[in-house]
Amino acid sequence: MTPAPGSGATSAGPRSVGAGRAFAVLLVITGAAGLLASWVITLDKFKLLQDPDFTPGCSLNPVLSCGSVMESDQASAFGFPNPMLGLVTYGIVVCAGMGLLAGAAFPRWYWLTFEAGCVFGIGFVSWLQFESLYRINALCLWCCLAWLATIVLFWYLTSFVVRTGFVPAPEPVRTFFAEFTWLLVLLHIGIVGMLILTRWWDFWTS
Repeated sequence: MTPAPGSGATSAGPRSVGAGRAFAVLLVITGAAGLLASWVITLDKFKLLQDPDFTPGCSLNPVLSCGSVMESDQASAFGFPNPMLGLVTYGIVVCAGMGLLAGAAFPRWYWLTFEAGCVFGIGFVSWLQFESLYRINALCLWCCLAWLATIVLFWYLTSFVVRTGFVPAPEPVRTFFAEFTWLLVLLHIGIVGMLILTRWWDFWTS
């Protein structure tokens, strides 16, 4: 997942940097997963607006209850259904990945803007996780897919911008990201999974 050879200018001037195939494929996969989740949730939201008695297919029990999440105030945090935001943002991720696969190289401002968007995304997802677990008291499986995609995307993109030098960091930090980005992803997912497990421990074990 290193920058494409020969894709940058000299270190003294602005650089346009591409990426290896593995990183590009990761962008396409995470973007597609988030896009799929957003699309399904959007369709179910429209059906729910048309028919208040509609039950989404992923409403399986009192905990795995997509309908409860969709009907909450948190599901429209910006005045419109959250998945409509996902349709745009995850679509951008897919386009970026496809561009890299085609050999594109993007300038520093592009990568930093991309990273800023992912910082917002992981912050928003973390808030939604808290709200789902401790305020709405229900989980949406499609939302969980979007959470997973965002976590993976955030850490690998952060690793990329640190390793390319777009975000200044000490050499030990750059070395750590080069070797152990996967560990940060597993740790993050593990923490969320543990919170979900302990939040409804009695339900899972009954």
